[in-house]
Amino acid sequence: MRIATWNVNSLNVRMPRVEEWIGYARPDVLLLQETKLADAAFPALAFQALGYESAHHGQGRWNGVAVLSRVGLDDVHAGFDDDAEPDAEARVVWATCGGVRVASVYVPNGRDLADDHYRYKLEWLARLRRGLDGVDPADPLVIGGDFNIAPTDDDVWDPAAFEGATHVSPPEREALGGLLDWGLVDTFRRLHGEPGLFSWWDYRAGNFHKRKGMRIDLLLATAPLADAATFALIDRQARKGTQPSDHAPVLADFDHP
Repeated sequence: MRIATWNVNSLNVRMPRVEEWIGYARPDVLLLQETKLADAAFPALAFQALGYESAHHGQGRWNGVAVLSRVGLDDVHAGFDDDAEPDAEARVVWATCGGVRVASVYVPNGRDLADDHYRYKLEWLARLRRGLDGVDPADPLVIGGDFNIAPTDDDVWDPAAFEGATHVSPPEREALGGLLDWGLVDTFRRLHGEPGLFSWWDYRAGNFHKRKGMRIDLLLATAPLADAATFALIDRQARKGTQPSDHAPVLADFDHP
């Protein structure tokens, strides 16, 4: 089973690129973030024509997450599955695809360490972690998406350039560590230990071509699935060409029936 994640940074703008990528990458499950569409505007019929069922949780101009699947799509749930007040922002959608529970997540950016949005980010991550308390870490589960966290200094082009900024702060990394301690595994890093492999590059100053990026798009899998991962890739080709997203898709193949 091939599972992929991609922050498309506006599906309206990026739809031709997404259709092209699906055509050659052929993911069984594709998790999308930052669709920036209301649910009524999501191109479900276009994806159906490509062989994919879809579930979308959107709010218009901002955020928006989706799951596309050609191996079945069941038990869809938008937002957090708890008794607390619903999140005002469309940042997570869950589904079961081919026997694997998946979540497409768009973790808040945080903006600045002194910003209320940073506190929202930490609270959001804590809520995501609490939502796993009733889940068996032996079950097949993948939480994938734009985490807006570089797990280690190996995942940024220059740690000194990010000192005192979001995405690398100890509380964010500790929150991500809480997910890993629960039983999730950074699948890409399991297969690729070398530094300097990034999934996001700022549009400005030619940072992509200068290889000045961050690895913030992750596929976190429970251990049985991660152990069955045979291949993982950050597809830099999809970051090239006309009107690319500032993120590249990340995919992993799992030897899962």
